[in-house]
Amino acid sequence: MDKDIGQWPTTWGQEFSVLLKRDLLGRKHKSLSIIQVGQMLAVSFLSGILWWKSSINHIEDQIGFLFAATMYWSLYPMFTAILTFPQERMMLIKEQSSRMYRLSSYFIARNVADLPMEHALPSIYVTITYWMIGLKPTVGSFLVTLVVMLYNVLVSQGLGLAIGSAIMNPRIGTIFGGIVGQAFLLASGFCIRNVQSFVAWIKYISHNYYVYKLFLGSQYKMDDLYQCGANISCRVGSNPTIKKVGLGNKGISVVVLGLLLVGYRVIAYISLKRLRETK
Repeated sequence: MDKDIGQWPTTWGQEFSVLLKRDLLGRKHKSLSIIQVGQMLAVSFLSGILWWKSSINHIEDQIGFLFAATMYWSLYPMFTAILTFPQERMMLIKEQSSRMYRLSSYFIARNVADLPMEHALPSIYVTITYWMIGLKPTVGSFLVTLVVMLYNVLVSQGLGLAIGSAIMNPRIGTIFGGIVGQAFLLASGFCIRNVQSFVAWIKYISHNYYVYKLFLGSQYKMDDLYQCGANISCRVGSNPTIKKVGLGNKGISVVVLGLLLVGYRVIAYISLKRLRETK
């Protein structure tokens, strides 16, 4: 990944270890500040109260919450990540020009350091809201929902890193990220069911579409029944939103999200490498 490996004063592993420790110390106070934890607790309990003890008979409420969770935990990590590399731009240029470490060791350490910090808050959110709202009361469904949420955060963060490193202007990057995030969310299938054919392809590159599909799949099966009227039962598969998004092809959704997770970070790395080579 980096040229002239033999000219570096330390090994890649030593660089990675030092940079990882530095990033973990820096991220500890930034990601888990009292204010942010308090904010997350407030959002979690507010969501739990608004959707309190819902059930499959109120399926529209439940799928509405799942979309709201998809939206919040797509935009929040994306906007945070957009600012990451622009804020460290001058430091990175200075340290790279001094050949203090390889770009690859910095980049991978930065991403690994984000894992525990970025997963703590969404884990709290899911743990609180899942049981307050009354989603499918099984440990298996809860764990699947939690894993999908963390997957969503990683992919959304990767999108933010790609945008931030490619643009390197916090204001423009945030505006562009807002446009992309809005398009991806609207194309996911909850807000708009009859999308025009010339823009229908957007959902296939939207991680929100695959995340939302996995969220729905963690809660329902097509043949599940819910009360859709007085003494009337309907199949979950007949619900307009679920019929549009679908519950099948979970494996494909997981694979596509994995490709996006890696692909966005490859774009971010290439953009940082270009930045280094132009300075």
